[in-house]
Formats: sequence, structure tokens, C-alpha cells
Amino acid sequence: MRILRRQPDHVVLLLHPSEGRALRALLKLYPCVPPAAHRLSRTATGPAAAENQRLLEEAMAALREEHQRELAALLADPRRLRRTAKGWRLRLSRGDADRLLQVLNDIRVGSWIRLGSPDFEAGERVRLSDETFPHLWAMETAAEFEVPLLTAFASE
Repeated sequence: MRILRRQPDHVVLLLHPSEGRALRALLKLYPCVPPAAHRLSRTATGPAAAENQRLLEEAMAALREEHQRELAALLADPRRLRRTAKGWRLRLSRGDADRLLQVLNDIRVGSWIRLGSPDFEAGERVRLSDETFPHLWAMETAAEFEVPLLTAFASE
């Protein structure tokens, strides 16, 4: 993925045809973080804690639904995503980029959780298998898309 143009309010990216296919396949995995992973507190107990946890879960579900709607609109809008002779042109406002980063991060973190939350910094490795490969692919591919998005508005 390459930045073609930066403007104060948007960025235009060029995706190779295989990157366009990978992005579409990746976005189908959203949401990926299991709902139980969102904990307001690990130690609080009682009726107030349970109610607060319920409110958090409702808010997270609403956010996921909103992101799914926005994502569907983005992918369907030819002014924001369109096929070209060289691949795919993706035009993102700051808000679009932020939402896409949140979705990609959900996929990355959710895949890491599904891999058993390995401690890569401590040298822990994931054994490749038919079961682990899709999660490892999603985690690493999400990161490959996050980097250019993070840098697209970074210099401003």
C-alpha cells in the first residue's frame, strides 16, 4: 500500500490488486476481539460492577455495529474505493482512517487473543498449524495495513 496524495483532510492510497483482495478478506473478520475480552474491572464485584459491565458490553456492541455500517459504506462507495488499472485507489478522510485503524486493531488484537495471547517479546512463538495459520495471517496482515495508515497523517 502506497500513499499517492496527502491533503490536510484526506489521504489517497494505492493498493496492489493482491492488497485489495487481502484487505477485503481481512475486513470480513471484523469483529474479532471476543466480547468477554472487554472488562471494565478484573476485581470489582457486586450489582454496580455487573451493571457497569453490562453497559460497557452494550456500548462496545453499538460501536461494533457502527463500525460495520461505516465499513460497508466505505467499501461500497466508488468515490472512496475504486478499482484502477494498477489496483485499488482508496480515499480516506481522517475519520475514515481512524475507523479503519480501529477495525484493523480489533482484528490484530482479536487474532492475537485467539492465538493464546503469546508473549512475542519474551520469545514465545506460535506453532503453525491449520488452526493457527489464519489467526497469524490476520494479525500480521492487519499490521501491514496499519503502518501506512498511521503514517499517512503523522507528518501533519
